[in-house]
Amino acid sequence: MSKEFIVETSARHVHLSQEDLEVLFGEGAKLTHKKDLSQPGQFACEERVTIVGSKRELKGVSILGPTRPNTQVEISLTDARSIGVAAPVRESGDVAGSAGCKVIGPCGEIDIKEGVIVAKRHIHLTPSDAEELGVEDKQVVCVKIDSDGRKAILCDVVCRVHPNFSRAMHIDTDESNAVGAGREQMGTIACCDK
Repeated sequence: MSKEFIVETSARHVHLSQEDLEVLFGEGAKLTHKKDLSQPGQFACEERVTIVGSKRELKGVSILGPTRPNTQVEISLTDARSIGVAAPVRESGDVAGSAGCKVIGPCGEIDIKEGVIVAKRHIHLTPSDAEELGVEDKQVVCVKIDSDGRKAILCDVVCRVHPNFSRAMHIDTDESNAVGAGREQMGTIACCDK
């Protein structure tokens, strides 16, 4: 088995709670499946929203399903600076004390007090993947990306291990552009922080 893994670009997106989904899209609203994502059970939706910061707004932001217990907005550092939101770099779900913003849908809007983050780069792994690569859940590693003309080693990458995951690294659009990542970009663990 190869020690490589796919490196995927995760563009700006929103995860919504059912309550917030209904405020934005109307009572009883359900997310409309557009396409499956690499992680089992996760999907991109037809629905879009507008994210508003203190400087400007981002229109047409994707929603990822299924709904979650809490609403979360994931943007790049470039996005955060451009709209005027001080979004911290965090693991998904770690939103306590993070930035807030306004989210606008066709039927209403919400003001979230926290939940806007820049997702920390990470690798999704099954327990057997983690064993093969010699890493553990929450371990921080460096990943070598061997792209054409933009080779790089990205550090501060969190290993996230769960039986329901599919082996893939996620980076945001800023990171993807910096390394010139293509559609079939692969990465390998270069070193581990123990």
